[in-house]
Amino acid sequence: MIRLLALDIDGTLLDSNGTIPEANRRAIEAAIDKGVEVALATGRRYDFARPIFEQLPEPLTLILSNGAVVKARDGRTLTRRLLPRQIAHDVLQRTPEHRESAAVVFDRPREGQVVFEAIDWDHPRHARFFSVNRPFLAESKPLEECLTEDPVQVMFSGGCSAMRTLFDQLRGHADHLFSVALTEYEHRDFSLVDVIRAGVSKGSALHEWSQRQGYARSEVMAMGDNLNDIEMLEYAGRPIVMGNAIPDLRNRGWAETASNDDAGVARAVETYILGEAS
Repeated sequence: MIRLLALDIDGTLLDSNGTIPEANRRAIEAAIDKGVEVALATGRRYDFARPIFEQLPEPLTLILSNGAVVKARDGRTLTRRLLPRQIAHDVLQRTPEHRESAAVVFDRPREGQVVFEAIDWDHPRHARFFSVNRPFLAESKPLEECLTEDPVQVMFSGGCSAMRTLFDQLRGHADHLFSVALTEYEHRDFSLVDVIRAGVSKGSALHEWSQRQGYARSEVMAMGDNLNDIEMLEYAGRPIVMGNAIPDLRNRGWAETASNDDAGVARAVETYILGEAS
């Protein structure tokens, strides 16, 4: 029996237009009514995830920033694994060629959550993110000077090839000092590289939360579509891959549901949680 359902947001819960299919919303509501705890597990921070989770029924657990922070729906921090500021400083020093796209993310109430060295509000790749997150953004030059407290992460974004190279570079230097998460959207030629505390991932956060709540691994179901979902899917007793998932996930032999544009979340919930299959 599934007692905890962990859902990625982008490419999983949301369709290609960035909206929640009504079938997904109804299925989540039915799972909650059945007594299943639902957790959104995402690379987004709390305020960037808020427009999504506010469309869903209560209660919800939020595994944020690729597992670095776990919050309740009302914003209360339940667990937090911050990146030591000296390590964040060292990462920025190692990557001067990516300074234009680098940001430092903090777990703060509102202003200064995401700090860039300089913000180009009309940037062709980032303008929409800047516009949506304007109240939470700040500038600091040099960027290292914003590190007055431990951040959640250092974040880089850009084209897939450049970010894959950066990911490999950082992973080679990690040496148990930090973890690196990669999220790729090849159809948009856009990728995110997140540097977080060593040992942190969606999977480790899901494992810790399951133990805290008293769920056996076999009672956990997780759904995802991208590279930063791998550890979460590996931990779950019932891993489900989206039909639109990257090949690296689809080739692992895990159960597969429909795509995000065909309400794959709803189909999997109906099949594995709502009693249509054991």
